[in-house]
This record gives sequence, C-alpha cells and structure tokens, in this order.
Amino acid sequence: MSRYRDVVLFFLLAGLWGGSFVAIEVGLEYYPPVLYAAYRFYLAAALLVTYVLLTESGPLPRTRGDAMAILFSGGLSVAANNTLLFVGQQYTTSGIAAITYSLVPIVTAAVAALWVGESSLDLRGSIGVVLAFLGVALVAQPDPANLAGGVTIGVALIFVGVIAVSIGSVGLRTVETSFSSVALTGWAMLFGAVVMHATSRGLGEGQRLPATELPAVVALVFLGIFSSALAYSIYFTLLGRLGAFQINLVSYVVPVVATVAGVVLLAEPVTAFTILGFLVIVAGFGLLKRHAIAEEVPKLAAKVGGLF
Repeated sequence: MSRYRDVVLFFLLAGLWGGSFVAIEVGLEYYPPVLYAAYRFYLAAALLVTYVLLTESGPLPRTRGDAMAILFSGGLSVAANNTLLFVGQQYTTSGIAAITYSLVPIVTAAVAALWVGESSLDLRGSIGVVLAFLGVALVAQPDPANLAGGVTIGVALIFVGVIAVSIGSVGLRTVETSFSSVALTGWAMLFGAVVMHATSRGLGEGQRLPATELPAVVALVFLGIFSSALAYSIYFTLLGRLGAFQINLVSYVVPVVATVAGVVLLAEPVTAFTILGFLVIVAGFGLLKRHAIAEEVPKLAAKVGGLF
C-alpha cells in the first residue's frame, strides 16, 4: 500500500489547497479580508508551533539566518501574499483566483534567474513567461474602460501577491536556518498573522471575534487546520519524497479543484476565457520547465506504472 501513498497525498494536497479558495469566498461574507487572513494563520500557527515545541529539540529561532527566514517567509510569503489574495478574491471567483495563483512556479523561476542566477532564461523560457502572463490577461479580461474595477483589479492584486510569495521563496534560499522546515513554517505563520492583524487595524477594518455562524466556522477551520497546518505538513513530506519539480505540479491541479468546487458549491460561473487562460499558463510552464519535464517525466511515468 505504501506505493499508493504519495499519489493519495498529492491529490489530497491539491484538494486541500484547491478548497482553500472556496473557503476564502465563503468566509469573506463574514469577515473583512485582512482580518480573515490573520485569523486563518493564527489558527494554523497555533497548531504548528505547538507541534514543534512538543516534538523538536531545537524549535526556537536562534540565529540571524532564522530571523531572516521568518522575515522572508512570514513577511512576504504569508503576510503580503495573503493580504493581497484575500483582498483580491473579493473581486474574483475561486477558480480565477486559483488560476492566477498557479503563476507561482513560473514567477519564482523568473525571480530566481534574476536574483540568484539559479537558472538562466533562454528565448523559449522567456516566451514561456510571456505566455503565462498572457494567460492571466485572458483570465482577467481587462476592460480598458474599467481597469479599476471588477475581475481585473482582483487578478492584479493576486498577481502582486504571487510576486511577493515568489520573492519570499527565493529570498529564503539565500539564508541558512538552524531549525526544521515545519518549525520555520509555524513561526512564519505566526509572524505573518501578527503583521496582517496590525495591517487590518491600520486599514480601519472592523475588528470582531471569530464568527460563530456555521459556514464561517467551517470555512475558518478548513483554512486554518486543513489547508494550512495539515496541507503544509503534507507538502514537506512530499517535497522530500518527490522533489521540487513533481510537487510543483500540484499548482496545476489546484485550479481545477478550485474551479469545480466553486461551480458545485457556490454556483460560480466559468467562461471560455478562464479555461483558455489556464491552458495558456500551463503551456508557458511547459516551455519554461521543458528541460526538467524531459528529465522528470520518465521518472514519473515509471512511478505511475509501478502502481499497476
């Protein structure tokens, strides 16, 4: 049965992360967006930090590298990213938000090439990045007469969040830490939650205790426990077993889950441009990562073949 475990965990992760976009839509009916994002990560951080304090011998940040890692991860990947995601999702459907968010692997590769020279962008790779941005434009369907409203502004905000999480991810590679990935994630979530709560107050959002209405409770519990604390634990497990390329493929299953769940649970509309935009983003990823695809696909095919 162990040979099926990674496949089950992969699709479970896609389901949890895909469902998070639907849960955000539900919770936005009860909370102002930035406060809602803060509550999500307070809950997730409480679980992860408690876990590492109870199970790890060195769970506390101790070095300058630890502090920088928390700053990159908590300040950018958690706080800036989720502030923009939750605000942006007020203007979009779950599917559109998830499709825009699928740019993360592409933008991260571009940032890595520019910042740390981890990889170089040749002509075809650059075309892949351009295609990805074109795909987002198709999803957003910008109206020149109304660029400051509707889906366009939501996609723009989420896209800036994608840039933030990409910079945070690449910045994290430039520092050395003394604690585990799970511990870093827990402390980063806590730091990010505090920053978002302060941002919520600064923006003048109405402050309230967590909502007690059943849909709000279910949405917050799903976001904080399942799609954050549990999902990131699964992510790090699969990262060690599958490697970065294969686990990044989850980014292209998540939008499918989010779109289908949005249609079924929230009756959200899906347009031909939304589907076309997603396919163009996937094509851009294929061009950008064509060398990794050529190397990894035979390995992946062998693993899949071993299941039968």
